[in-house]
Amino acid sequence: MIFQKKIPYDTTYPKLPGTKPISPDEWIICDDAFSQQMALRDNLIETKKDKVLAISEEAQKAAVELSKMTLDFCISKLGYQKKSSKVIRPDNVSVEIDFDEPMMFLGRLVQNDFCILQKANQEHVLTAASLCFPASWSLDEKFLKPLIDIHVPVKEYDENIAKRVQRLFDGLQINRPVWRFNAMYYEDPSLFQPRSINQPRRKPAPNKVNYFRSERQTLIKLPESGAIIFGIHTFVVHA
Repeated sequence: MIFQKKIPYDTTYPKLPGTKPISPDEWIICDDAFSQQMALRDNLIETKKDKVLAISEEAQKAAVELSKMTLDFCISKLGYQKKSSKVIRPDNVSVEIDFDEPMMFLGRLVQNDFCILQKANQEHVLTAASLCFPASWSLDEKFLKPLIDIHVPVKEYDENIAKRVQRLFDGLQINRPVWRFNAMYYEDPSLFQPRSINQPRRKPAPNKVNYFRSERQTLIKLPESGAIIFGIHTFVVHA
C-alpha cells in the first residue's frame, strides 16, 4: 500500500466548486510518495493501458501541447533532467519523450492524473485522460461525456453547480491556474479504484474508516488550443 506522511493543506471540506487561485509555479508538485506512486503508474500503464488512458482525435493537438508544457515545467521547477530523447525523473527512472503517445508519456512523467476537456456547443467534454488513480469512477464510462454527465452520481453536483462550474471553465485565463480539493474516507487505500456508475461506492461504516483520501485538483487553460486541463494529485493517509 502507498501512503503519504501528511496532506499539505487544510482538508476542511469546501463547498462546490470551492476553487482558489494558485501560483503557476505550484501547478504540479512532488511528494514523499513519488517513487512508489510512479512505480505503480508505470505498472498500470503497462498492464491496464486501456483502463487508464484515453484520447480522441480532437484532443491530439491539446495533448501534445500539454505534454510539452508539463515536460518544460518538470525540468525547470521539479529538478527533472533531460538527456537526449529521454527525461530522468526524481526517482532516477528514465522515460522516453514520446509526443506520439502524449497521454502515456504524461502518465509516466508526473504523479498527476490529467483530464483534457474541450468545449463542444455549450459544455466542456472529456476528450482525453491519463487516469491511473480513479477514485470510484470509470474512465470508459466518462470518456467523451460533458461535465454534467461526468459528475453523475455526485448528489451535490446539481444543475446550479453545473452552471457555476461551466462559468468557471469559460472564465479561466491563460497562466492563471486555480485549485481545489476533495475529501473522502475509504476502507480500502488502493489508489487504482475504478467503479461503475451502476455500482456506486458505499460510505464505510464508522468502525471501518481507516484511510483518508484527498485529491489536489488543478485547472489550467492551455494557451494554444484553449483546452482546459484538470489535474489530479492523489493523497492517501491513515485516518
